[in-house]
Amino acid sequence: MDMDWLRGLIKLVEESGVDALDIELVGSELGDPTRVRIRKSPRATAAAGVAAPIVGSAPGPQAGASPSAPAASDTASSELLFEVFSPMVGTFYRASAVDADPFVSVGDRVEVGQTLCILEAMKLMNELQSDIAGVVREVAVENAEPVEFGELLFRIEPN
Repeated sequence: MDMDWLRGLIKLVEESGVDALDIELVGSELGDPTRVRIRKSPRATAAAGVAAPIVGSAPGPQAGASPSAPAASDTASSELLFEVFSPMVGTFYRASAVDADPFVSVGDRVEVGQTLCILEAMKLMNELQSDIAGVVREVAVENAEPVEFGELLFRIEPN
């Protein structure tokens, strides 16, 4: 792999507002198939399908990573939560099999990299992993329901 090319990609991500960059080169002039993934921070926008901070726990999806004002009833118990959005259109599964325990439930403690759910798209099973450590405060989708790109899936209270 050309290290100057890789350093250039890293510099581009650092200087931009992009939080993640995925590149897959197959049959390229670089030789063997190459996959590169660069991340700038543990949070990203809803469009990237990763965690975005909100304040309060008002229902409904929040726009991007901007904080929302807590509702009057939430003022005393407002907490910082991270919303996890769907990175794709597909079917949401809480467990790896019908008779298996869910990956996570409300109240469960999760770690970075822990599987939260499976999103099935075109018969491909894609594990969605947590980008933050914390406690699951809400699972916003029922098992085996279809989800849209950018749809709220989880709310997690960070450690």
